[in-house]
Parts: sequence; structure tokens; C-alpha cells
Amino acid sequence: DDTLTTGMTGVDVRQAESRGWSVPRAQAFYAQYEYVVGYYGMEALVEEVGAGGSGTYGRPLAVFVTDYSGTAPELTDAGYLTLQNDVRRGWVRASEAHFVVDSQARTPAGPAVLPFGDRADAAAFTDQYGGTVVDWAAVKSRSGTERARGAVLRERIGEQHAWANRTVADTRGLRDRPVSVVVGEGDAPTLEAALEQAEANETVRLPPGIYNGSVTVTKPVTLAGAGNATVIDGNGTGSVLTVRSPRVAVTDLRVTGVGDRDLGNASAGDNGSEWDRRVRLVYGEGDAGIRMADAHGSLVADVTVDTSANGIVLLNSSGAAVTNVTVRGAEDWGDGFMGVLAMYSRAVVQDSAFRGGRDGVYTHYSDGLVVRDNIMHGMRYGVHEMYTRDTLVANNSVRETQVGVVVMTRPQGNLLVGNDVRDSGRGLSVDGSTSLVAWNVVADNGLGISVGADRSLVTHNTVVRNEVGVRDGTLLPTNDIAENDILANGRPVEVAPGSRDTWAVGGRGNYWGPIPGRDRDGDGVIDRPYRPTDTVDGAANRSAGAATLADSPAVTVMRGFQRAVPGLRAEGAIDPAPLSRPVRPDILARLGVETGVTGRDG
Repeated sequence: DDTLTTGMTGVDVRQAESRGWSVPRAQAFYAQYEYVVGYYGMEALVEEVGAGGSGTYGRPLAVFVTDYSGTAPELTDAGYLTLQNDVRRGWVRASEAHFVVDSQARTPAGPAVLPFGDRADAAAFTDQYGGTVVDWAAVKSRSGTERARGAVLRERIGEQHAWANRTVADTRGLRDRPVSVVVGEGDAPTLEAALEQAEANETVRLPPGIYNGSVTVTKPVTLAGAGNATVIDGNGTGSVLTVRSPRVAVTDLRVTGVGDRDLGNASAGDNGSEWDRRVRLVYGEGDAGIRMADAHGSLVADVTVDTSANGIVLLNSSGAAVTNVTVRGAEDWGDGFMGVLAMYSRAVVQDSAFRGGRDGVYTHYSDGLVVRDNIMHGMRYGVHEMYTRDTLVANNSVRETQVGVVVMTRPQGNLLVGNDVRDSGRGLSVDGSTSLVAWNVVADNGLGISVGADRSLVTHNTVVRNEVGVRDGTLLPTNDIAENDILANGRPVEVAPGSRDTWAVGGRGNYWGPIPGRDRDGDGVIDRPYRPTDTVDGAANRSAGAATLADSPAVTVMRGFQRAVPGLRAEGAIDPAPLSRPVRPDILARLGVETGVTGRDG
């Protein structure tokens, strides 16, 4: 009951458990941490106690790993581990285990390292499935070959943008197809007749006018209008355009008269597989302005959708691009649905505007999706990720939402960079693990950034004039939170009860505004730690009395004693190397934040 877990995401663990796949586990007890730390997969454990490291929590006193000896392990065709004798599965000290590396075995998160208590069992596994048997020291040494977490995440930003650029360029060519049919001319008096007449890879042109919707496209053609003067009206009787073919383009027109079919209630109160089923039914099968199913490599561009249901739905439509689209949803988000809904679709949503409705962009199992350079205003969530990993959410402007960007269901590897969220309940809320939250502006919100993820990097963000600046809700101090500007907030930081977080990386912490201490060396780092959750330090930049007390000899002696005896250190956050100068002074200047003034109304 006292074990806190980390490692593989909740999504991956649930997927493995539901399908009967075994995931290797580990647990460790550390010298300076009161809880047992449990790991799904060996990778997170190795990162913590690997070569040259003593761990975030002090020296590991005991490390145990899953013992697969006697379990008769087998691999599925896809490489997932199943056990014929699960009752024999137990634990073995890591120092006494024999590990199979580089075999065919994998988990939903990637390649797996499998521990065995008996070396003969490990060798028998490699005879059948490949790999090498190594000891604990060799497993730990593998961490030394990995690049720093931050460098890997930053590199992925460029990779994701490059993929999105290629996808957009590929779909842009769909606009250049030759015009073969013009609606209203010759043998094509209606849109349906024109679609029937057109051949594959041709363009159907719609001159200005109003056309009846509830039309299905079943061949790779382009529908090209004349801007908002071309209207396709569904008369409120279902989805206006349904696309059931790859490589379809819908451009330069307006969609109205979307139906409002409601297939049930997908409220957040439901959970587990039943909740997932309802989401797929309600959101995925509800009416939409443009509904694309199995429409890989398709394009929606320069389109306006007026709807109280979904705007654009992408189902199993990877490689699709939605660009320069405007979706106007219901004024009350409770009456609306999604601007763009991507389900099982790695797609690009860019340069678009979403106003009203439930969520601007909603994703469901759409790994690798890119959402960039959009405007979202007046809705529940700007970007809402469910069961979706490895996405890039970049450079979006979000205003007046409950949450600007929210990442739920513990996914992995998401990149939230360069977004600007203001006047919302929460700016950014990220769950899961191994994610990057960087270069964002969160201002004038109830809560700036909420971190529920572990093993993630939060850096170079501007967090100002929020009621609470940053909330770290994790008990395990595995996140790197450094080089952010966090000032002029009602409260700079909140942390989970019982947690002890260190907010600095490589000798550089965060900029908190004027706080006690001096930068005597001129290296940009103040010569005393700062405790943003401490009663005295937290008020030091708003009260002269608090600043004097924070720098008094009595408090200095007490802090030194706490540092010398880790068990006496109070819970909360500490920045051991606070910065004397802002990280992004130009952004603060643009926001009108004076670096010498703090507080909610500063």
C-alpha cells in the first residue's frame, strides 16, 4: 500500500493487463525516501539508479525485480510476453538476477528487459527468442549510453514539425487536380450527380450558391468551392459531408445545417472500457460538418463550419491535414461537441480558429498528431488529449477556457511548446510521463501549469499573474523544473502533500522575481536557496518584513541544519539555485510585468 509507481504509462499498463500480457516490474527502497518506489518496466529503474547515479531519493537500499523463472514464458507473434504458469511469478534481488536484453520481447512501451532468478531459464529464453543474458551491473551501465532526456525531447520537436510539413505538402497537391465537373452545368445539376460523374483524381467545382448536403464521397476527388459564397447545407439531418475514401480534398467552402444526433452521454463520471466505448460511440459516431472515415492522406482547407455538433471528424484517417479552417460551435460548451475530433488518426491541425463548442481539438488514440498555430476561444478545453502519446501541441493561442491544453489518461512523450493560454481556469495540465512543457506563456489564469506527469521536463515557460503559478501534483520527484520565469502570481507554487521537490537542473533554477540573496559571482544564480512553498520565503517578494525574516541568521541556521539532515527537511519545493535575472525578459516586457514587482495584482 505504500508503493508509489512510475515507469510505463497507465495507458500501456492497462492495455497489457487487459490482453493478458506480462510487464516486468521492479521495486526499490531508498535511503532518503519513506515510500517504496515501484517501476513498470526496467527502463525507469535504470534511469534512476544507473551508472554513476545514486538516485533522486538517495542510495538504493534494496532493489527487487520480477522473477520469470518457472513461469514458462512465451512471446506472442508481436513479441508480447505471456506466462503459462503465472502463479510461479515472484521477486528476486536485482543484484542476483539474470537479465535478457535485446530479445524479441516487448511491452506496449517498446523493447523489454526480462529478469530471471535462474540463469538456465534466462539462457533457454534467449535460445528461443534471441537476446543476451547479462547481470545487473551490465543492465545499469546501459543507462550511460542514453542521451539526456531534455535533448531527446527537444530533438523530437523538429522531427514532429518536419513530419507535419511533409504531410501538409503532400495533401496540398490535391488542390491541383484538373476540373472535370462543375456543379449546375451539363449533366451535373446536383452535387451528388457531379460526384457520380467525376473520375478519380479529378476536381468537382462548386460555384457560389447553396447545395444540399448529406452527401457521401466514395472516390479520391477534390471538392473545390468559391469561399464562403459556396454553402453546403445539411438541413439539420445528419453529417453534411461524409468521406469514405483516401486522398479526398474539401476546400474553399462553408458547411451549415449539421445534425445534432446524440448517441448517449460520455460524461467523465464513467470509467474504464465502458467510458472508452461511450467516447467512441458519442464523439466518434455523432453528426459532423465533415466526417472522414478511412480517409488517409486527405485534406480539409479554407473551410468554415457552423455547428452545434462536431465540426470535422477524422476516423482512421492518418496523414490527413486540416488547415486554415474556422469552426463556430455552440455558445454554451455543454450544448456543443468538438471542433476537430481525431480518433485513431495521426493528422495535422494547423492555422485554424475554433470558437465555442466543447473542445477545440479532441484526440483519442491518435499518437503522433500535430496541433499547431491555432486560435481557440470560449470553450471547455482548447486541446484535449485522451489516450494519445508522442504529440506536438505548439504555438496555439487559447483564451477563456476551463483548461487551455489538457493531456489525460497518462500518455507518454507529449510536447507542449510555445502555446499562449490566458484568462482560463487552467493554462496547461499534463498527465503521463516523459513529456516536455516548454516556451509557453500562461498568464491571468486560475492555475498556470499543472504537472501530473513524471520524468518530464518543464522549462523556459513564462508563468505570470495566475492565482497559482505551477502545481506539481506528483509524489515522486522525477520531474526537471528549471529555467522558468514564475512571478507575479498569487501563490508561486503548490505541491502534493508529502512531496519534496527540487526545482533546478545543472545548477540553474528558476526566476522568481526579487527574493532574498545576492548574485555575488555574477553568474546569474542567487547565493541562497529559495523555497516558494515556504510561509516565509513565499511572501518574501511581497513583504519587506518577510524578506528580512527570510534572510535572518536564525532562519539561515535552521535551513542549514535541514540541509545537513535530509530527514528533517520540510515537505514542499526548494529551488537551490534561483536565478537573478529573467529567462525571457522580452516576454515579460510584452506582458507588462515589471521584474521588480510581484503579487497577483503586481
